[in-house]
Amino acid sequence: MSLSEPDHELVAAELGREPTAAEAALFENLWSEHCAYRSSRPLLSAFDSEGDQVVVGPGDDAAVLALPTPEAADAPTGERDADDYGDTYVTFGIESHNHPSYVDPFDGAATGVGGIVRDTMSMGAYPIALLDSLYFGDFGSEESRYLFEGVVEGISHYGNCIGVPTVGGSVAFHDGYEGNPLVNVACVGVTNEDRLVTATAEEPGNAVVLVGNATGRDGLGGASFASEDLAEDAETEDRPAVQVGDPYAEKRLIECNEALIDEDLVVAARDLGAAGLGGASSELVAKGGLGATIDLEAVHQREPNMNALEILLAESQERMCYEVDPDDVDRVRDLAERFDLGCSVIGEVTAGNYVCTFDGETVVDVDAEFLADGAPMNDLPSTEPAEPERDLPEPELEEAFEAVVSDPNAASKRWVYRQYDHEVGTRTAMKPGDDAAVVAMREAAPDASPDDPEPVADDATGSIGVGLALSSGANPRWTSVAPYDGARAVAIENATNLAAKGAVPLAAVDCLNGGNPEKPDVYGGFEAIVDGLADACAALDAPVVGGNVSLYNDSVEGPIPPTPTLAVLGTRAGYDAPPARLDGDAADGSELLLVGHAGDGLGGSAYLAATGGSDRFPALPEDPAAVVSSLAAVARHEATLASHDVSDGGLAVALAELVDDDAGADVSLPDHAAAFEETPGRVVVQTTDPDAVADLTGDLPVFRLGEVTTDGTLSLSVGEESIAVDSDAVRELRGVIERELA
Repeated sequence: MSLSEPDHELVAAELGREPTAAEAALFENLWSEHCAYRSSRPLLSAFDSEGDQVVVGPGDDAAVLALPTPEAADAPTGERDADDYGDTYVTFGIESHNHPSYVDPFDGAATGVGGIVRDTMSMGAYPIALLDSLYFGDFGSEESRYLFEGVVEGISHYGNCIGVPTVGGSVAFHDGYEGNPLVNVACVGVTNEDRLVTATAEEPGNAVVLVGNATGRDGLGGASFASEDLAEDAETEDRPAVQVGDPYAEKRLIECNEALIDEDLVVAARDLGAAGLGGASSELVAKGGLGATIDLEAVHQREPNMNALEILLAESQERMCYEVDPDDVDRVRDLAERFDLGCSVIGEVTAGNYVCTFDGETVVDVDAEFLADGAPMNDLPSTEPAEPERDLPEPELEEAFEAVVSDPNAASKRWVYRQYDHEVGTRTAMKPGDDAAVVAMREAAPDASPDDPEPVADDATGSIGVGLALSSGANPRWTSVAPYDGARAVAIENATNLAAKGAVPLAAVDCLNGGNPEKPDVYGGFEAIVDGLADACAALDAPVVGGNVSLYNDSVEGPIPPTPTLAVLGTRAGYDAPPARLDGDAADGSELLLVGHAGDGLGGSAYLAATGGSDRFPALPEDPAAVVSSLAAVARHEATLASHDVSDGGLAVALAELVDDDAGADVSLPDHAAAFEETPGRVVVQTTDPDAVADLTGDLPVFRLGEVTTDGTLSLSVGEESIAVDSDAVRELRGVIERELA
């Protein structure tokens, strides 16, 4: 770790002296790209983060949103007012753990889960759902499979042990991630106004208390490590920067945090993540315009002879920093002991500087706000990406169908989600493997704890409470071809996933992943995905209420594709949603429809990835909010038997996914573009009332695709060509990941 010369000069000028070794290391980490967003913060003002539903927006550990009442849950966000929101709050946050997951895929991914869960806890919320969006190099690469298996194992181990279900997410393979995989994890929690806590210190004289695992030497310099390109020897040389998690300690910490919140013992909280204790404690007091005195020797430690810098910057896991009234310290200690957790009173909040002492000496004495927010922003050059030309191959239909349906990006991800406990907590109404997860948010009885409310029926809807729909991911093929429009498409696709289950967006969080921003072409692509995501989310009435930026995702293989992971949270009244599976029993009395505009472009598609060539990116819906609202209304209609969005692989893959042993489809399409283009904002619907679909969709086009059959076969005609593939053959094609990793 070393502070750059320009930063060193700026710090020395502010302090009026040379920084101590501990100060220099602290500034180096807190002013790193990972913590200070020096290359991205100037761009983030493009996002709209406000709305009646937004209780706490960007800048805290997680966003806080008010849920609409069941009566208002189906209404588009733009049509609600403040009175449409109830007393139940949800938290929403997302984090990246990219570099650590390359060096040590199991621990890197596991501690990514632990970190985002603690972000949730620090808002006074109980974690109820996780989503993971994962990106790896070519599936045929031995190293990519090693990383893939290790990351999934790490996520499943940690999430399963702490009892928080992983309910959804995404997996993408692209050769641009060959030397630098991405692991982005989102978490949802539940709380209410009385239990809400923020990371803003409030009162000089209050105690600073550290609760959780003892501090060791793991994760040293993790923030600065995450702000550098991965070197060829990263797997060995950077291993000390990777944290090691203990999920059973995290589970005890979750329950201890609940007890502390129950007894109103927490004034403010911050979890210990990037930059460890130094980062958490200085940011906590800086947000309140205050300072602190920290006795580093008071920190409970698990390794001998730790020095000041190690105690300050170690990113040992399962630790929380609390501001506590001095009269409540003994009770906090009692509760920590009950849950077999360490507890140290390490200092107090002051009205002065952020001061740390060690071995009788002052090792840090700086203004907390300068430390936390004083990093200068970068002004970097950028170049715009080039537009692709149209050059379309014309393979035979059977060849194209088999290649696209068996593409690992479009194939079944059952191998992944079967390793996750996605039902723990009894809230999961729509499980992984569908377009979006649906989590039950039951209305709480008067004195019920928000983490275990008693269900109360709602007379207006005939259902119980609000269904929380969740979708996350990005498509690197889209954003490689067209960063701006590809990012817009990512937002529309995630919102369409919600709509296919009858939900409308409430808010979103993003994880913006890019390569080295000092390269003009890389920074140009990054600017484009920020603007594209911001414009689409604004058009969807989905405020972006929080997020994460991860840059310097470069390796010896080159930069990653610009990757704007978006996690979108939506609502609907009740939890019942149509499945992404045809109903053969209703074949005679139903019709198969496609709702939505085609985009007339194959750019970024699985079809071109499999067959070669290039094309422009498809045109996107002009009014995505209206499209999503209409699609959600169709999905909620009582005549809708199945609903499935069109995305990776286009209609061909969507139809293959709908086929089951006792339900098939006989479909005719005009050409290969119609079969394989991936324009988001489209849904395939099986309905017993096609007239109702037309009424609900207004100006949105509705196409009759063909017949639902009972033979379990997809019969597909495209132009003059025809194929017939039974459900067993479809499963074989879609099972490439499970088959190869068995």
